[in-house]
Amino acid sequence: MMAGAALAQDTPAPEGAAVYFVNLEDGATVSSPVTIIFGLEGMGVAPAGTEKENTGHHHLLLNRPPLGEGEEGELEYGLPADDNHIHFGGGQTQVTLDLPAGQHTMQLVMGDLNHVPHIDPVTSEVITITVE
Repeated sequence: MMAGAALAQDTPAPEGAAVYFVNLEDGATVSSPVTIIFGLEGMGVAPAGTEKENTGHHHLLLNRPPLGEGEEGELEYGLPADDNHIHFGGGQTQVTLDLPAGQHTMQLVMGDLNHVPHIDPVTSEVITITVE
């Protein structure tokens, strides 16, 4: 019970914080490998495990429902780490992925020191890209 309480969503997001895709937009057609650059306003980036006010680290939700519509508990207990939930706990602000041809959905989500989305989650819009 104590471990769950320690991970429960309790990190507030700074007012006006926003995360977005810098170099991709909804409906874009791209070639693989795809470089994705993460943009952030109103808060800072800090590696996972770093307890510092108004910071977080990036997560990329790939080919899955929008945040809150997927796995149970992701808002309270943290995002899983798998092929559809890519963590950037080192504080990375971009990635290059080798994606297969076809359509792919993407959403950026900021997580706190424990990979838990902030209170009032800081998320991008879900975009769909086509890889040729």
